Amino acid sequence: MADTSDFRNGLVLVWKGDLWQIVEFLHVKPGKGGAFVRTKLKNVRTGQVVDNTFRAGERVETARIERRPHQFLYEDELGLHFMNLETYEQITISPDLVPRRGFLKEGGEADVLVHAETETPITVEIPKHVELRVVETEPGVRGDTATGGSKPAKLESGAVIQVPLFINEGDVVRVNTETGEYITRVATAEAG
Repeated sequence: MADTSDFRNGLVLVWKGDLWQIVEFLHVKPGKGGAFVRTKLKNVRTGQVVDNTFRAGERVETARIERRPHQFLYEDELGLHFMNLETYEQITISPDLVPRRGFLKEGGEADVLVHAETETPITVEIPKHVELRVVETEPGVRGDTATGGSKPAKLESGAVIQVPLFINEGDVVRVNTETGEYITRVATAEAG
């Protein structure tokens, strides 16, 4: 059990018989009356987002969540298939539980957050930075500079991002998965 002073983004509560993740919260101390906490909660199973207000100090039940390292194997009509890197067990996860799916390539690693009591996958967290090969982009033109414009590039994972004009097909780039932005070139096509 916890109370409203323990709230933080990402905390998973057992509320109204279901698992809800705190997306946002705000402690409010009005001039008159008791303090309270406004929250935005996301249903882990359905994705539904609701607003709820808790009284300050109100006790809530928290869910025990475990972070387990997995490797992404492949995707088919059943979902995304992952292998636990510790036990080698394979699980299939619905695509809607994998935010930023476009930056996850086969063989890539990710953490699967699991509700410990029910062994139910809650969400998949991919690393903040990933390195992916550019598979399709317009060729760079002689004289392009690093400070020039940008162009779209399709990555091996299927995501399309904006990259500087000097990036070519076959180059490996580092991408921020939270913003979808190009960070730097890691390897050129010739260096492979």
